[in-house]
Amino acid sequence: MSEVRHVLGISGGKDSAALAIYLKDKYPNLHIEYYSSDTKCELDETIQFIDRLRSYLGHITTLIAAEGSPEPTPFDHFLKVSGGYLPSVQARWCTQKMKLAEFEKFVGDTPTVSYVGIRGDEDREGYVSTKPNIQAIFPFRKNIWSMDVIHEVLHDKNIENFAECYRNVADDETYQTVEAALTSKLTKHFYYSKKLNMLLDADVITFNHAVFSFLKQYTDYPVGKLDYFPLIDNDEVLMREEIFRILEDSGVGIPAYYNLIDFEVDGKKGQYCRSRSGCYFCFFQQKIEWIWLYEQHPDLFKKAMEYEKDGYTWIQGEPLSELIRPERMRQIKLDQIKKQKEAKAKSKSKLLVDLFDDEINCANCFI
Repeated sequence: MSEVRHVLGISGGKDSAALAIYLKDKYPNLHIEYYSSDTKCELDETIQFIDRLRSYLGHITTLIAAEGSPEPTPFDHFLKVSGGYLPSVQARWCTQKMKLAEFEKFVGDTPTVSYVGIRGDEDREGYVSTKPNIQAIFPFRKNIWSMDVIHEVLHDKNIENFAECYRNVADDETYQTVEAALTSKLTKHFYYSKKLNMLLDADVITFNHAVFSFLKQYTDYPVGKLDYFPLIDNDEVLMREEIFRILEDSGVGIPAYYNLIDFEVDGKKGQYCRSRSGCYFCFFQQKIEWIWLYEQHPDLFKKAMEYEKDGYTWIQGEPLSELIRPERMRQIKLDQIKKQKEAKAKSKSKLLVDLFDDEINCANCFI
């Protein structure tokens, strides 16, 4: 087998942890290097969860940015370098400096397959490195390939080559089902995702084998350098419920920050928790999560407040000092109770974390 590294980033969240357990148990012969980026700004609950996972996996390499800096944390180091400008949705320098740069340094120039824990019920791509030697694979999804691979495989210029790869691995019935799609050029009505879904719906495993064959023959992608890639024979699609089941069945359990905590306001009862791993001051967290931090980790909330100066705030247009005014906290909690009631009426899930909005998220914090 060619010299290709297999790596998986442990963020301290449920999905990356479940993926690590899943791959270790399902593919014990696949040598995966597990790593975690320590920003020194994680919650104690996150650190404890990673320690439990480390015991299960056997080893997790810890990556730390700005080692040797006189500043107390990597974040403080890069905040100083950035002139006190706090990270935001528009300028996510925190993940770039503290995680992505260290990850790419860890990988170096070796051909590398990076496994990403994006679930089958999520509609996002996640981090795809711009380095040509790093290829992202998404084992929980129906489509395990990143969009750069899909665009290459399904591009009009490669119709003949990919059709030949598909024909060589498909049975006659399956090939006849997709032949028209395989040999048709893309148009504004027959676009990448439509063509992709037709091929996946016909047979996921056949599609995977065809992509693998194409990568080996016509590209320099890391997976194409392998003699065999076991994930091409896997057509499982894992959703949230399976993720929690994997964590519970393994004995690792779920991160403690998912634990439900009751609150009451104006005689109305609600529950909150934290919905993400990562830094305690993550600007992607919702306002109810900031209230959770204020009430459950007041020392960390105070530290987060101290970072707000010179007009820079974690929440656009609202400093944390305003967020914790009694009337403002009351309204945020009432809004959360209303949102939970509405979500419970629509959702089949019993997990509170499933009721948190996920559409605003940092695709890079998986590492």
